Amino acid sequence: MLRKVITALMLAILVLGVMSCAKKEPAKITIATDATWPPMEMVDTTKNIVGFDIDLMNAAAKAGGFAVEFKNTAWDGIFAGLENGKYDAVMSSVTITDERKNTMDFSLPYINAGQILVVKTETEGVTKLDDLKGKTVGAQIGTTGAFEIDKVKSADKITEKTYDEIGLAFADLANGRIAGVVCDNPTAAQYALQNDTYKGKLKIVGDRFTQEFYGVAVKKGNAKVLDVINAGLRKVLDSGANKAIEDKWLK
Repeated sequence: MLRKVITALMLAILVLGVMSCAKKEPAKITIATDATWPPMEMVDTTKNIVGFDIDLMNAAAKAGGFAVEFKNTAWDGIFAGLENGKYDAVMSSVTITDERKNTMDFSLPYINAGQILVVKTETEGVTKLDDLKGKTVGAQIGTTGAFEIDKVKSADKITEKTYDEIGLAFADLANGRIAGVVCDNPTAAQYALQNDTYKGKLKIVGDRFTQEFYGVAVKKGNAKVLDVINAGLRKVLDSGANKAIEDKWLK
C-alpha cells in the first residue's frame, strides 16, 4: 500500500513538473535605446518606441522565442547603464568598433551603415569633410560621426559641435548655425529626404566615407544574453525577413 502511495506521489510530482515547464515564460531581455535617432529608433505620436531597430529586434524575439522590453535611455550614459546592469543590452544604432569591443560584447552585425555628410541644399562645392575648412560641423556626442570629425578637425581647421540629440544638430544646420552634419546614412536619409520639416532644405553630399556595422551591445562576458539575441537575429537575417523591415524604414 505504501509503495502505491509513493508511486502516486512521484507521478503527481512528475506531472506538475511537466505542467510547470509547459507554462514557463520565455526569457525576457531588457534593451536600452536612445529613441531620438530616426528612422532607427524614435518615439511616435502615441509615445511608443518605433523604428528599424525596434522592428528588427521584435522579429528576432519572435523567431528566437524570447520576450523583449525596450527602455528609452539618453545616449549620454547609456553604456554606463549597461555596465551597471540597468538593462541587458543596448540596441541604438551602435556601431561595432574595436574600441568598444574592449569594454562590451556585440551581437552579429545586422546592417551596414556608413557615415555621410549633410549640408544645406544651396551649398555648392562640398562633397567631403575637408571641403568645409573654417566651418563648424555637428554630430551627436559619442557617436562615430563625432569620431570622424575628430580625425580631421585639426588638419582641416574644422570646428566640431556636438549635441545630445542628432535632431538638434539638424535644426542648427537648417537655421544656418552650422555648415554640416555627419551621421549614419540611415539617419541622413530620414532627415534630408523624408522629414517634412527639412525636405528640400537639406541634401546628402558625396559618398559614405566609412563602412560600419551596427550590432547589439551586451555587458562584457554576458554570453547567456548574447547567445539568445544572436540565435533570434540569425534566423531573421538568414530568412531575409530583415529586407522588408529595411524597405519600411530606410527607403
